[in-house]
Amino acid sequence: MGESRGRGTTVTADSAQPEPVVYSVDGAVATIAFNRPEAMNALNIASKNALLAAVREAAADPKVRAVVLTGTGRAFCVGQDLREHLERAMSGESIGNTVREHYNPITLALTGMAKPVIAAVNGVVAGAGAGFMLACDFRVAVDTAGVNMAFAGVALSADSGASWTLPRVVGQAKAVELLLQPETIPAARALELGLYTELVPADRFAERVRELAEKLAAGPTVSYASIKESIAYGATHSLAETLEKEDEMQVRCFLAADHMEAVNAFLEKRPPNFTGQPAQ
Repeated sequence: MGESRGRGTTVTADSAQPEPVVYSVDGAVATIAFNRPEAMNALNIASKNALLAAVREAAADPKVRAVVLTGTGRAFCVGQDLREHLERAMSGESIGNTVREHYNPITLALTGMAKPVIAAVNGVVAGAGAGFMLACDFRVAVDTAGVNMAFAGVALSADSGASWTLPRVVGQAKAVELLLQPETIPAARALELGLYTELVPADRFAERVRELAEKLAAGPTVSYASIKESIAYGATHSLAETLEKEDEMQVRCFLAADHMEAVNAFLEKRPPNFTGQPAQ
């Protein structure tokens, strides 16, 4: 079953509160699960702090070679908890710092993860939840999960990286349309647009997510990390600069054990046994 523990909420003997994010490791796969099903996994301060801590822990653990981000209940994550948002505003607290303090570090931690990250979209996803989903490398969704880029619906701008990731997935014109006219996009249409990479029936969803996560966890981790880093670099640099980056990443891969293992396995006509370890 693996190790499982929550993040971010204090549990006392008198008033046990569910953890807002549950972090677990099974083999080489870490699972980070939003755990506020009664609020459709809306993001309050506790869950945002817990999410960032869990993502950073997964990134730092050398035993973890693939990460799954998912939700509990009928939603993946519907974005900002507007009830808490309003309560804080009415009490005179500052509410303008949540993007800088919470959403930006979470998005950078997800996109910068040197391991494959799967968004396992178990249900509806909206707002910052959609932004975090788009920050993942794979977006496997149950075939009833709708998407809503909900920011303008509550008179806000895009955050959680959506203004950067969404145009790269659907194109600039479609991104403007989805952000300026937010409505729930059915799962099949979301797949056509590229918001999802795969749709799976509910009765096969958990099995398929696990299958993909284990396949990635058994793969050449250094190669995966180098590919991700090259693509991210190339998005904001010239071709000449990106070619230099490709050379740097290729040298990194040449020196890692998995490259020679892959070559030997190919020549010996056997499956490779990757360890995912960088050069010593």
